[in-house]
Amino acid sequence: MRHRRKLPSTSRRLSRDSKKLAVSGQDKVVYVYDENGERRDKFSTKPGDASAQIAYQVRGMAFSPDSTKLAIAQSDSIVFVYKLGADWGEKKSICNKFVQSSGVTSLCWPKGRHQECVFGLLDGKVRLGQLRNNKSATLYEHPDASSVVSLTASVRTSAILSGHLDGSLYFFSFDGNGNQGKFAQHACIPTATAWGESVVVAGSDYKVVFYDTSGNLLQFFDHSGDENLHEFSSASFNPTGETVCVGSYNKFYTYRLNRQRGLWEELGFKNVDNMYTITKIAWKPDGSKLSVGGLCGNVDLYDACIKRIKYKGKFEFTYVSISQVIVKRLATGSRIALTSSFGLEILKINIKDDQYLTA
Repeated sequence: MRHRRKLPSTSRRLSRDSKKLAVSGQDKVVYVYDENGERRDKFSTKPGDASAQIAYQVRGMAFSPDSTKLAIAQSDSIVFVYKLGADWGEKKSICNKFVQSSGVTSLCWPKGRHQECVFGLLDGKVRLGQLRNNKSATLYEHPDASSVVSLTASVRTSAILSGHLDGSLYFFSFDGNGNQGKFAQHACIPTATAWGESVVVAGSDYKVVFYDTSGNLLQFFDHSGDENLHEFSSASFNPTGETVCVGSYNKFYTYRLNRQRGLWEELGFKNVDNMYTITKIAWKPDGSKLSVGGLCGNVDLYDACIKRIKYKGKFEFTYVSISQVIVKRLATGSRIALTSSFGLEILKINIKDDQYLTA
């Protein structure tokens, strides 16, 4: 099933509580949708300096881990953080703004870092916005000031990865002692990056490359034989890090980790005529939906599951990956997510007295 809506889609982000989808485009307005794709709110972004009258674009958005705040990166050298609240209808306000000396190109909000968002700049710096004191600091910078072209946060750990114009990849980990350094040197500009069980990188050479978490090449998929393919422009892992979608021109490819073989497998691709360049891809945090935004202002929502099973007419099991199942109580619509802590396949679900679940 596919729900298609014509919306501005330069940037898009799903909240961690799975209840909000934020979309923004050339009109610089942020539209906020509920989990069913219905628009519930909207607000206009603001220029960094209203008196300067400089044209700007929204370069990235990210929800805070508790989904109550939305960070917005703008090309006019500023990052705003908006307080949206936990429920619909709460008053919105700007709670932080981080003015930079260079244009902001990308943004992410690392897992578990409630008071810190990360953004990349045209001058090659990756900076940390600290919400508690409204100050920003440099995490690291490219030695040759090569611009940040992509920035991604790991879905499993508190780590980030930046892709730079010269093809280099750098990482920073908030775990432990704050390890950082050069991750790898990619063969082309890494316009599409994502970090799940592995790191996936793609760009203009038509190859989707998988690296392990130490920066070693694992495997790659060469799509250069496709005459209709353009450069890869975006990528996103599902919440368990086992499935990744990589977007190009009018199509996106899907890959899944085969744990038994320890290899990534191509599941196929979805072609969408007249979508043109896929600008953003994002998963619903419970893994049950995938949103895909295109250059011409469309946002498509896809159901993303392996299978669905009804149990005694009371429950519905939605297998969104081999290691995660959404259990829905049909009478009330309430849902919980069962996830294997070790990434193992869930083979059986037991329900006792219609209340207690084990897998």
